[in-house]
Amino acid sequence: MFSFLLPELTFAHIEALAPFIAVGFVAQVVDGALGMAFGVITNTLLVSVIGIAPARASASVHLVETFTTAASAVSHIAQRNVDWRLFARLVLPGMLGGILGAYLLANIDGSVARPFVMAYLVGIGVYLLWRAWRMDHGAEHKPAKVIAPLGLVGGFLDAAGGGGWGPVVTSNLLVQGTEPRRTIGTVNTAEFFLTSTISLTFVATLGLQAFTIAAVGLIIGGLLAAPIGALLVKRIPAKRLLTMVGIVLVATSVFSLWKALA
Repeated sequence: MFSFLLPELTFAHIEALAPFIAVGFVAQVVDGALGMAFGVITNTLLVSVIGIAPARASASVHLVETFTTAASAVSHIAQRNVDWRLFARLVLPGMLGGILGAYLLANIDGSVARPFVMAYLVGIGVYLLWRAWRMDHGAEHKPAKVIAPLGLVGGFLDAAGGGGWGPVVTSNLLVQGTEPRRTIGTVNTAEFFLTSTISLTFVATLGLQAFTIAAVGLIIGGLLAAPIGALLVKRIPAKRLLTMVGIVLVATSVFSLWKALA
């Protein structure tokens, strides 16, 4: 299956893959439990540490996420973490936005708007922390009103920026008052269709050579961790989930903003 990535598996290859397996595992636990951060963590590693070009890094990350989000989706469905009405309104706009974003990144420098998006997400993260602090234990939740445009923007930014579906979509749905457990499960489930669409678009525009060997290690680690994230999101109380989402969103967005402006 991965012959175009790793034609002959040796001990040296396994040793080289070990750090990526670890990164994929940790990133997927965080993503599965909080609905964000897999793309941000792995894309940052590939671009900043290894020095892979942004388009190739984003292509690799989305190839990995095709596998990890499939496992995550199955796990969330099994744990009954999915709101199917929300899913139906989110998935198609997300796929359309992903196609547009992948095409843009493959042909144009789409990084100009990234600092502004990261600054916006920092603000959203701070607001979520404030909401979590003010949240009563039995607070009522309400259905989201803005869904399709959010999916379109989230899918576009995810493909163009190498990560962003979770931070943009999950955080904005939570701001609208949705219930954290089902929001995270629904966004993660819809992400499988998004990442599959983005990966196919990258294959069409960049070819299979865009994908890196690191993708194999990230896939292995992510698949191992997927059931853990879905179980955690079911067990963690809503207020604590909201706090954790806010912290992760602020931390990753501030780091990405710093990298974009450096």
